[in-house]
Amino acid sequence: MKVGFARVSTQEQELDIQLTKLTEFGCERIFQGKQSGASVKNDEMLKELIDFIRDGDEVIVTRLDRLGRSLKSILNAIEDIHRKGANLKTIDGSLNTSSDNPFSKAMVNLCGVFAQLERDLIRSRTAEGREKAKAQGKHLGRMPALSNKQAKDIKEAISRGESISSMAKKYKVSRSTINRTLNRISKEG
Repeated sequence: MKVGFARVSTQEQELDIQLTKLTEFGCERIFQGKQSGASVKNDEMLKELIDFIRDGDEVIVTRLDRLGRSLKSILNAIEDIHRKGANLKTIDGSLNTSSDNPFSKAMVNLCGVFAQLERDLIRSRTAEGREKAKAQGKHLGRMPALSNKQAKDIKEAISRGESISSMAKKYKVSRSTINRTLNRISKEG
């Protein structure tokens, strides 16, 4: 039996392309999810797939990195698939573990190494971009709930005796948001 495994890392990404390819490849059952490869949910979904497969089954993924986000997790998944007597095949043709020869085993390790290298390079480029943005004074992360003008108005109102609760109601935010805003503007000077 051909059993598919599809995964995307974020809720914004779509599974449609992977699901179509797996269906066209002849998968009778497809396990799927939207979560990071490093997440506990991914481990649970992989375990569900591995519990399902039987001796002689073939696990199909579009690309090797759909199994996990690290070399270790990918190799562990392949080992678990083999332990159940099943094989792994990628639709992109980079891997087929149905033959148990030394070359096939080397390809598994090599593919995993390159998948890890690609992720490490992406992480490195992302970190460089983040540092460059910081150096340019760009705001990183979520924007504050309240503008600087609103923050100054709140600070003035609090100094006049208004309560944090009344400010939270007025600006339709939580009291903790008011406290964070007050801390932010006191740090900014």
